Amino acid sequence: MENNTSLQQQLLEAGVHFGHLKKKWNPKMLPYIFAEKKGIHIIDLNKTVEGLQEAAAALKSIAKSGKKIMFVATKKQAKEIVADAARNINMPFVTERWLGGMLTNFATIRKSVKKMQSIEKMLADGTFDNITKKERLTLSRDKEKMEKVLGGIAQLARVPAALFLVDISHEHIALAEAKRLGISTFGMVDTNSDPTKVDFAIPANDDATKSIAIITSYICAAIAEGLSERANEKTEDVEEEEEADDKARKFEVEGNDEKGERGRRPGGGGRGQGGPGGQGGGQNRGGGQNRGGGQNRGGGQGGQRRTSNTGGGGPRKPGGGAR
Repeated sequence: MENNTSLQQQLLEAGVHFGHLKKKWNPKMLPYIFAEKKGIHIIDLNKTVEGLQEAAAALKSIAKSGKKIMFVATKKQAKEIVADAARNINMPFVTERWLGGMLTNFATIRKSVKKMQSIEKMLADGTFDNITKKERLTLSRDKEKMEKVLGGIAQLARVPAALFLVDISHEHIALAEAKRLGISTFGMVDTNSDPTKVDFAIPANDDATKSIAIITSYICAAIAEGLSERANEKTEDVEEEEEADDKARKFEVEGNDEKGERGRRPGGGGRGQGGPGGQGGGQNRGGGQNRGGGQNRGGGQGGQRRTSNTGGGGPRKPGGGAR
């Protein structure tokens, strides 16, 4: 409760509660409006704190899962604040101009990013020295233009999992593309905007630099916390894997030692020497006296007797001679 009170005090000092004129309001913002003073709507800071904490928790879980969150703020008063905050947590951002199809036509945008990166590579490896001055100047200008618009998403390899918008009315194209692709949307919503257009609405003043800065810093702190938890979990997983590997190696070494000791024991189950039980088993298996094949089924006297019986065509009768 004390934390909420201190957060409310900070929001109050930053002017987050100031809305637009009454004549510019959106009726859907009625649940978030506290009062009207001198023709200006005052935002309920209790609702702001609730929306801010809910959005921060959701963004923290997204960051913890390893997905990217794109920050969009092309308003003049929000550009530098959002760009610096996004760089600190290594997240993509758009602060100059939203190119149509930046999300819905992401493959084409990636081609432009790769072209920009190839020009940077040419600058680094000295290829620019081998081309004419005019070509060098043209490529440099193209690179500056692309870096201004696409520099914030240069490391973005796939469509982000969420969008954070500073003014949802001003960034309506980005919001429409995100909704078309089913991307989660978070936004600062002033009294002149429709809070139902975003998944997580944060009722706040989106025109004052102090208000934008405090909301953005709170959101970025939550994302940074999620990233640190992800890094800690990875470290723990690596340590557990190493421990499991060590145990497996130790078990293998101990098993090999036991096998060696068994082989070195006298009379330890060698097949060549055999035991008395093995010899007895050989006599029984060979037919023995019980099976009628003599002492040995394959040879011995019993074998000779069987051969002579078969060769004579049957047993001889007494007194009979050769035919």
